[in-house]
Amino acid sequence: MTVLLPPANKVEMMADLLEQLGGISPARVCVRPAPGHATEQDVLAIHAHEKRLFELVDGVLVEKAVGIRESCLAGAILVFLRHFVIPRNLGLVTGADGALRLFPGLVRIPDVAFISWDRLPNRRMPAEPLPQLVPDLAVEVLSESNTPAEMDRKRRDYFTAGVRRAWFVDPRERTVDVYTAVDQFTTLTEDQTLDGGNVLPGFALPLRDLFAELDRQGPPVVTPP
Repeated sequence: MTVLLPPANKVEMMADLLEQLGGISPARVCVRPAPGHATEQDVLAIHAHEKRLFELVDGVLVEKAVGIRESCLAGAILVFLRHFVIPRNLGLVTGADGALRLFPGLVRIPDVAFISWDRLPNRRMPAEPLPQLVPDLAVEVLSESNTPAEMDRKRRDYFTAGVRRAWFVDPRERTVDVYTAVDQFTTLTEDQTLDGGNVLPGFALPLRDLFAELDRQGPPVVTPP
């Protein structure tokens, strides 16, 4: 399904389009297919041919922001969540290439997500590569190229679709904004503990343990005498 952009009097220039997408860099916008005419199949095709991750917003392919520090934090969160979710058989935990169709024509790719069995058809792993699924928990690790307006819109997309909780992790400030509604959040610092609330009761992650990933280093090199 193609989702067209608003009328031409609203989007006339590239600057208008970039503003609509949250003030992102033009380097993250794919122009083939033309903005406003991209489809869910284009998300799959560009990943298959170029191994690049694009979200689909307003008929536009928007490349997902990436970074090594962000990837390490997302990977650590995924591991912590799996260690809690899998032994209890609560559902699925997806990683940074787990694209989800929140609505027809809207594809988002959270860095990490938890999806309970109750939200999965037949309570099983979906077979299609781009399933229509709304996670209970969506996690975003902020990259330098993410803008506040972009993340505001993404957060609204998540909660409009039915996400119950969202964690926005800031590697630079070493904080986590915990959203329980689109405009209701608590900011946790490195000295506090992140919990799963009513989505994952009993889950606890000391943020000092999480952000310690950013300080890891190898042992000193020993020079032979």
